[in-house]
Amino acid sequence: MKTQRDAWCYNASRATVATNIKKTVTVYNDVVDRLMTEYPGLDKKSREAVMDNVITTDPTKISWTSSLRQGLVNSRKVSFDESSLCSSLYRPFNKEWLYFNRSLNERVYQMPRLFPYAEAENLLIVIKQRLNNNGNFSLMTDHLIELQTDGGTQCFPLYLYEPIKSETTPKSGMEDLFAEAGEMAAAEAQGYRRRDAITDEGLAHFQDAYPDEKITKEDLFYYVYGLLHSPDYRARFADNLSKELPRIPSVQVAADFWAFSKAGRALGDLHVNYEAAPQYAGVTITGESDGVSYRVEKMRYGGKGGKDKSILHYNGAITVSGIPLDAYDYVVNGKSALDWVVERQRVKVDKASGIVNDANDWATETMNNPRYPLDLFLRLITVSLETLAIVRTLPKLEI
Repeated sequence: MKTQRDAWCYNASRATVATNIKKTVTVYNDVVDRLMTEYPGLDKKSREAVMDNVITTDPTKISWTSSLRQGLVNSRKVSFDESSLCSSLYRPFNKEWLYFNRSLNERVYQMPRLFPYAEAENLLIVIKQRLNNNGNFSLMTDHLIELQTDGGTQCFPLYLYEPIKSETTPKSGMEDLFAEAGEMAAAEAQGYRRRDAITDEGLAHFQDAYPDEKITKEDLFYYVYGLLHSPDYRARFADNLSKELPRIPSVQVAADFWAFSKAGRALGDLHVNYEAAPQYAGVTITGESDGVSYRVEKMRYGGKGGKDKSILHYNGAITVSGIPLDAYDYVVNGKSALDWVVERQRVKVDKASGIVNDANDWATETMNNPRYPLDLFLRLITVSLETLAIVRTLPKLEI
């Protein structure tokens, strides 16, 4: 996803996104009307030459992009669609509301094939386009993602969705092999057919490598995720990974295949369901009391210049101490998972538009839990430590 107007299309508050998009739609449609009224009868090329005369350039009213300007040239109006509001993963371990609609998103890429409707279920292995040695370069999610979620993103999904062209379109039978019947029925009710993204040929390659094993496409999907977390894999293929997308080899023995697959499944569960991870209990929290406010403006670490990461000043009242420093070793897209929480769980004002993105809105409106930012930090300590523990159990890479 690439909106080119993130301040308008993303926000911690669903209501704020809706308000911002409605404002954009109104301003844009007014400009379309003005162009047609002041310069009637012009062809497309002539409208393009004069459109700057009618465009509103106030960044607090609208954000213009090339696709929106093209829509103006074509005299194409837009409308607000409530069903286009959905939750998304904007940055690692940071969900926000998104207005997911081609009319106001600069590029949607292949996202409509992965999440064609709000309830569509999928898993994505998200990787950097190039490995640059700043931590893990893969992350699994079950949400729509923004282009820079993991530092210039490529997605490898578990499923692909395709529109059902007609009721007579034949089924291959393979779509149902590894899918729950209820999920398939839900997809078809929305006018889509879900199929496995991993090809039969890809699966056959690994089945041939381990002829005595019963391997499914889901097993292979998690094998890939486990392998991408292997320090041996990243070190051995560092040069290739800095230039091209990863290639997935088969390991020598089936036992190692299953070790990587089971580790990948455990890692995927941790990273997808991070909001359900247990809160780390080994810290000391001071300042909590009846009636205390959990509102966060900007978290900061302890010590001079914020260099003591064993201490987190959550807000003016609450402090967390005894944070295990090992937890910061789990790095995604150049920052530790904990640093991502500290950076994103805050109140931020966009300089150009003046739009406020207040993480407390997600906590209170979506999660119904004003303590959510603090809970999230404690959960990500657990996620980080368990991730590191699983990675340490991965077998040596032998191919």
